[in-house]
Amino acid sequence: MSTADTTTPHGDISLPAPLPAPRKEFDTPAGVACAAAGSVGEIASLMGSPAFIGRCVARYRASGFGEPDEGEVRSWCASWPPLFEALLRAGLSDLQVYLEYGTPGGGRRLDALLVGAAPDGSLVLVVVELKQWQTCQILNGGRVLRSDGLVTAHPVHQVAAYRSFFQYWRPETAPRLDLRAVVVLHNASAEQGAALVSAAAGFADIPVLTSDDLAAPREALSRMLRCQDVRPMAAGHVATFEAIRWSPSAGLLDHVGTLLAGKPAFALVGDQQDAFVRIRDKTTSILRSPLPPQGAPHGTQAAGAGGAIITVRGGPGSGKSALAVRLLSHFMHAHPQAAPAFVTPSGTLRAHLLDATSGHPGARELFPPASSLRSTAQRSRAVVIDEAQRMKRSGGRMASELAAVLQHVPLVVVFLDERQVIRPNEGVTVEEIATFARATGRTHHALELTGSFRCQGSKTYTDWVEALFYGAPAPWTGRAVYDLALCEDPHTLQEGVERATAADRSARITAGFCWPWTPAKRNASTLPQDIRITTTPSTGQPRLWQAAWNASEQLTTPDGEPLAPASQLWASHTGGHQQVGCVYTAQGLEYHHSAVIIGPDLTWRDNQWTAHPGESHDSRLKNLTPREYLPLALNTYRVLLTRGTHTTHIHATDPETHRHLTTLINPSSPHPDNQP
Repeated sequence: MSTADTTTPHGDISLPAPLPAPRKEFDTPAGVACAAAGSVGEIASLMGSPAFIGRCVARYRASGFGEPDEGEVRSWCASWPPLFEALLRAGLSDLQVYLEYGTPGGGRRLDALLVGAAPDGSLVLVVVELKQWQTCQILNGGRVLRSDGLVTAHPVHQVAAYRSFFQYWRPETAPRLDLRAVVVLHNASAEQGAALVSAAAGFADIPVLTSDDLAAPREALSRMLRCQDVRPMAAGHVATFEAIRWSPSAGLLDHVGTLLAGKPAFALVGDQQDAFVRIRDKTTSILRSPLPPQGAPHGTQAAGAGGAIITVRGGPGSGKSALAVRLLSHFMHAHPQAAPAFVTPSGTLRAHLLDATSGHPGARELFPPASSLRSTAQRSRAVVIDEAQRMKRSGGRMASELAAVLQHVPLVVVFLDERQVIRPNEGVTVEEIATFARATGRTHHALELTGSFRCQGSKTYTDWVEALFYGAPAPWTGRAVYDLALCEDPHTLQEGVERATAADRSARITAGFCWPWTPAKRNASTLPQDIRITTTPSTGQPRLWQAAWNASEQLTTPDGEPLAPASQLWASHTGGHQQVGCVYTAQGLEYHHSAVIIGPDLTWRDNQWTAHPGESHDSRLKNLTPREYLPLALNTYRVLLTRGTHTTHIHATDPETHRHLTTLINPSSPHPDNQP
């Protein structure tokens, strides 16, 4: 983004008449999600109070951000005092400031946001990015390697993306905004700051302040903080800013909608296309109904406008996510006034959608996290929910957040697979949603996707998996249409993955969560080899196979080389084939070649599947009874066995289970004709 883009259009709109002044205290005003808000002077006076951080934690939690961890709170205690000391020294005590300011849906949190008035009457917003770093190594692609080994975004690129939110989400009725940004590295040297500036040449208007800069004289410091011409707002104008209802611009929706529609992964065929047409036709009149009156929550229905809940049920590979994304794209193009949003409780799926739309800095808030369903219901008239079976239950009932969306948003399209529930206290069924719709007077339409667009389009294979886990296991007879094989040991399994990768085909290994997971040390050159499997082949000589789980975050070696992608991008980013994933990193995704290890938590005994929760290392599951654990284990391995678009190779660690699978699957190692 060039510096010319930082002032939004509609330059003829200035501040309207002030609204009534808000109460004077640092607690978050209604409608603003943050940890604290008030004038710089007010908050600075509270900074030394023992109760201040506790109140910030409470407000952070009440804003829907979750519970801040100890590291987050420590960063507040370390970074806020030097920031406020600098603001006071610069003579900015009367500017309004918001700490941990949250964008709609909690998509981003800004370390600090300064708000004031420009000489021409527009609102000045200065986004402040705080870092405690002393040193970092600058990498390519707008990334830096911190001294603790964590790869993260260049802080200038990061704060520029935060600033762009206000550019692309500013409603036409809002005051004109003058958008600015600054990075504050209060522990860094001038040399480090200069290096960061030189690596962000495209953002010359974003200064990087270091410890030396914070000691500058008043006027110079005010200028470096981008506040040299900013004056305090009238009290009523603070309320005006806080009343802005941020919504995506038509240009943003058109761009992202076009981007998603052009992705081959989201192309529709067969009953996907039929379902798309049926949903489009059913929803057009709903989304063209009159908008709610000004000041009413965006999700509110106009009187008599009606509304609908549409459920779309389908098994693995039936195209649910592709259809969900194409519907979102359609709503963005055809009904931008509905402020459509896409929500999924799957962090992995959300990460891939954010990755797919990362080219536009304003796109992140279009994919809010599931924790923000309530706030999404207040601003959107069309919500698409994918992987709804992963929604948490409350007191044995449907999640209250989901119920709020179903009741108040005019159009909700819910995609789910009831056999992909993989944790206790999760899940929702079509019948539950239908019952809720009847009780609340909403129209409900139920659709089913019966096709298979994964596994070479082989319904034969998906039916075989269904019978394996939920019916009467049958011999595999579909060798001509899908490559399914049983591997004698995990070495053979891994060799197949390496061959597929060498042939430029996506390939991954997954396993049940039956081994410990040790967090990798930053700056490490290898990952912990937690998975250890010993097999005794026909030669009689035991062989040990060791492997690492996927990393929780992107890791880079001390010399800056990629070591492992972040867990949520493990299935698609370079290097993921060298780690083993689990159901949490694989669900909702696919790859060409799938290798699956069935661990000791699920075995075949006495002609039936038997669960062993004591073999699990998943803290949410290992204390369940075998009866409680069994359906979740069956669902988990069903997910893992249906990720491969062309190939699935299996190894079972339990000998008796392996023998059982041998009677069902073709020879115990991959057939030469089926090698990648």
